[in-house]
Amino acid sequence: MHTREHLLEHLDIEYSYKLARRMEQFRSNEVLGYRPAGSQAEFKTGEMLKKEMESIGLSQVTKDAVTVDGWEFKKAVLAVETKGKRREFQLGAYQTDFKTDGFEPFSLTYVGKGTEKDYEGREVQGKLVLVDINQRDEWWINYPVYQAHLKGAKALIAVQDGGYGEIDNEALNAQDIAGPSDAAAFSISRKDAEVLKELLKEKEEIQVFFDADSQVMPSCTTYNICGRIPGKHPERMILLSAHYDSYFSGFQDDNTAVALMFGIAKSLLESGYQPNNTIVFCAMAAEEWGVIDSDFDWSAGAYEQIFTAHPEWVGKVIADLNFELPALAHGTRARIRSCYEYVRYLEEFLSNLPLLTQAYPEETRITAPIETWSDDFSMAIAGIPSMVNDFTGGSFMETHYHSQFDNDDYYDEQVYRLHHELFLLLICELDQTAVVPLCFAPVMSRAGKFPGAEAAKGVLSKKLDVMKQYLKEAEKKAEQDYQKVQEQNRAYRRLLKEERFEEAEELFESLRPLEQKQLANFKKEQDTFVRIDWYGNVLYPHEILLKNIRLLEDAIEDLEKAEVSKALGRLYQVDNNAYAFMFDEDVYNHFTDYVFHQPRERLKWGYGRIMEHEKLYTLVRSLLEKEKTAGSDFESEILRLKKVCEKQYTLLEKYTDKITEVLKETYLN
Repeated sequence: MHTREHLLEHLDIEYSYKLARRMEQFRSNEVLGYRPAGSQAEFKTGEMLKKEMESIGLSQVTKDAVTVDGWEFKKAVLAVETKGKRREFQLGAYQTDFKTDGFEPFSLTYVGKGTEKDYEGREVQGKLVLVDINQRDEWWINYPVYQAHLKGAKALIAVQDGGYGEIDNEALNAQDIAGPSDAAAFSISRKDAEVLKELLKEKEEIQVFFDADSQVMPSCTTYNICGRIPGKHPERMILLSAHYDSYFSGFQDDNTAVALMFGIAKSLLESGYQPNNTIVFCAMAAEEWGVIDSDFDWSAGAYEQIFTAHPEWVGKVIADLNFELPALAHGTRARIRSCYEYVRYLEEFLSNLPLLTQAYPEETRITAPIETWSDDFSMAIAGIPSMVNDFTGGSFMETHYHSQFDNDDYYDEQVYRLHHELFLLLICELDQTAVVPLCFAPVMSRAGKFPGAEAAKGVLSKKLDVMKQYLKEAEKKAEQDYQKVQEQNRAYRRLLKEERFEEAEELFESLRPLEQKQLANFKKEQDTFVRIDWYGNVLYPHEILLKNIRLLEDAIEDLEKAEVSKALGRLYQVDNNAYAFMFDEDVYNHFTDYVFHQPRERLKWGYGRIMEHEKLYTLVRSLLEKEKTAGSDFESEILRLKKVCEKQYTLLEKYTDKITEVLKETYLN
């Protein structure tokens, strides 16, 4: 059996770093980079990664074809005449269609934040509109872009007003558009935008010249690149994944993650490690974007990999270890963000680790649940327990992320080394399990904590009490089941250590039914418990409904006291109604309806995950008008909110019944 020290000795961090830099050579835009879904740059990168997998010795290297919407962004240059001189500005882009025949003249006008009110008295038909945006603290790019489109603008040019790209006034930014491809959008730096705003100080519009080539390609083929280290049990797999598409050069996001996978693979191969299970290394395409006009337009490559290319992996893959931005410090400690079911095992794994590279001032921790922001979410809802190195802490996401400043200036070799060490050892620990070490107790514990239930009355109150009791019982049973699983895993590992391989194999085979039950229960939990709110946060169904009920009932009380502003502040937090006070109803409707009225292949991992919607647009607008007039009557709005609240209670009862039924069937029979 290979020792941990022997495995760690074969890590070559310099190899991983150089591979991450090599990935930068392929670019859609010669000046800025970009390696978007379905582009030639993405294709060439995939080909290079395939050859690299073969050269380091991975077996069964395949190109798994998947269908996504693609995007080629070749150029976007804005020119303006100022003080007798011509100035040209490089623009970034979003996944939309816009192509000129060389430099073409356009009128450009500034419309503030691009809300409905900003267009009052303005004519923008056929013009370029410049807007300020803060996507982190205000709204996503799709809202002002589609608002501009409906007003007849030719394209919107966004300048970051905080939120992202804060590192430098020359920073450009790119995000998934989550909107239609014919509503064109680009990004401009704060520095260059100031030049345009200065020219617009005493004018409503100026003439500019624009040379752009941005094309969306519906339903094109791209490839996820997979290599394998065959194991003694070829049908049982451990999966490693990271995405190779990118914005700009993508050094941190996500070149270093792909290269980390290759570095781990290379160390395993060179150490002579013989796995018990097949270890699969998958470089995913189309993570940053891959679906036209969908609220769930990222992680398309991962979704297609598990739902269409390899659905048979479900029930065979015991864990997906996904990687994102692993070569810089995110806060004061490394974290593994995991599905709840792997939390207990991972905490035990950390407690038994040898001393690793000291890259952080605090020790590594586990956090849960997984989030929607990376490929591991698609894997989990398909039925593959997953985790990712947590990458959302620290300042990088607000400063360098998705900008041309995502380069190796922010490279931290110690952090990168730690992630190599941590996940290499985790793979080897998982490889010595006979049963997938899932503990369902944390799921039940979290599900049993739902503030606001005390407001429920009558039958619903009793049903919630029953569900809470069942959750407690299921939690207790899950703890017992996990201890039994770990007893078997310890026995299996002991047999391997003592080289009693025949006995180990007998034990392994005897535990196949238990493992299949574990994985089936995991999938059932994903279907029953995992929902997302309108901002992509992963929550339980009853959490979302109880929050809405609390907000609605408090808003009713506010209106009964004629405290309109307080009521509005609460209503903005119900579903997606925060957008009702800033944009046209057609904009609001488009980005609400497309969540419910598109097929699964367009909604992908978001299909059926958002709860039923409460449309409060008209009510919010009515309250905004009445807020201006003292002594207004709110009786009609109060009546409407009471009906909405009743509906939420009905939905809560429905989901309470469903969860209770699953608990009885799965854990308490």
